Amino acid sequence: MNVFVTGGTGFIGSHLTDKLIESTAVKEVKCLVRSSEKWLEGKPYSKVKGDLHSIRSIEEALEEVDTIFHLAAIVKAPSKKEFSHANVDATENLLRLARRTGIKKMVILSSLAAAGPSHGNPLTELDEMNPISMYGHSKKEMEEMVHRLAGPDMSITILRPPAVYGPREDQIFTLFKMMSKGIAPIVGDGEHPRLSIVYVHDLVQGIMKAANQTKPGVHTYFISGEGIANWNQIRDIVTTVLNRKVTSIKIPPNWVKKIAGAIETSASFFGSYPVINREKANEMVLEWTCTHQKAVDELGYQPQFSLEEGISRTLRWYKKHNWL
Repeated sequence: MNVFVTGGTGFIGSHLTDKLIESTAVKEVKCLVRSSEKWLEGKPYSKVKGDLHSIRSIEEALEEVDTIFHLAAIVKAPSKKEFSHANVDATENLLRLARRTGIKKMVILSSLAAAGPSHGNPLTELDEMNPISMYGHSKKEMEEMVHRLAGPDMSITILRPPAVYGPREDQIFTLFKMMSKGIAPIVGDGEHPRLSIVYVHDLVQGIMKAANQTKPGVHTYFISGEGIANWNQIRDIVTTVLNRKVTSIKIPPNWVKKIAGAIETSASFFGSYPVINREKANEMVLEWTCTHQKAVDELGYQPQFSLEEGISRTLRWYKKHNWL
């Protein structure tokens, strides 16, 4: 099997690419690389120079490819137009090229953000999609576009992970870094809002299993970790692993939005758009949970890492690579 990967230089994509390179079932791994190879440097893969709007380069690269893994996306941007260009239009380009070159199998990474917050009950794939952010709306639009344009003989699997953590991740890492210094900023009371979270190696397992699904049509699954978590649990695990006292600073939800607004306004003076912004604040104060039972039943997916083991492995990696 020959595969083509977008987003292979990123956090999740690099772990997937590592797994594909290791797989005896995969003959050649082609990765789309815009500029820096990052985590792929020195590894045995075929580099395809360009981005998701490099139509000719991608079309040539798709020759003799059996499966496309589409992970590339942007998660923060100041405008809906930028999200649509990167997450919807680029996916449409790739899907049309797949149809043109006769590729039957695609695995596409969406997000729990496309479905929206859970409000007390973990979401299932049957629930109506109600995104609340520009990112979430772009992923919803992307999913709807895939349903419209998928060829009748194609098998496309859309996966919606919640927050993903693990080695090489640099956003949730910011929180781990603060905890390593003895401070744990927690939204709400620590027990609520609850969240689903998934260790990157479990997500990669789900992606690999999704590639084995050959039934025609568009199939959608949540891929989450074991159980439902809260920030008190996460703080306690970090405290144990790092063997240090971590003091919680409970932040009322209305303060989160004010703080994020101030950060976003300040960053705008420097021409940047911060990770903590008004849209992210709107998400942080709500509950984000989902169930992966459908993936268990239909894909054979099963999380292999508990929250404790996943965080422990992640923190050890950060320490080994001098991130902490």
